[in-house]
Amino acid sequence: MTIKIGDRLPDATFTVMTADGPAPKTTNDIFSGRKVVLFAVPGAFTPTCHRNHMPGFVNNADAIKAKGVDAIAVTAVNDVFVMNAWAEACGGKGSIEFLADGSGAFAKALGLSMDLSERGLGLRSKRYAMVVEDGAVTHLGLDETPGKVESASAEQVLSALG
Repeated sequence: MTIKIGDRLPDATFTVMTADGPAPKTTNDIFSGRKVVLFAVPGAFTPTCHRNHMPGFVNNADAIKAKGVDAIAVTAVNDVFVMNAWAEACGGKGSIEFLADGSGAFAKALGLSMDLSERGLGLRSKRYAMVVEDGAVTHLGLDETPGKVESASAEQVLSALG
């Protein structure tokens, strides 16, 4: 079953990079009592994700947060080391939280995983952007066409935030 507006996020644990190395961070830690924009990409450093999707959130981080958003987070089915390298390479470190969903458990629990094995990528997350208020989804933009950023763009999130 695919998550929809009004649903609560499932309990999950991501891995994040800290000054002391990799550490777990739960959905409760991230979303409880907060308004968070969460977006997902099929893969860090992949062309569309790196060149077309991420830059919108990096460039619009201040404008998004000015709409009452406490945090912006990105997740991908990548390990924490890749996510940390991507945070540094894309300029998002410090303004966006990078949440590694290494096994794809969160993507599966949302009903938003996809199998890209034919492209050599294995299980990945679909591309989406959502607004989550205290653990409940209040906006969801899902892009079904790989290689395109439309409904999940930072500009669409800004529009949804009013």
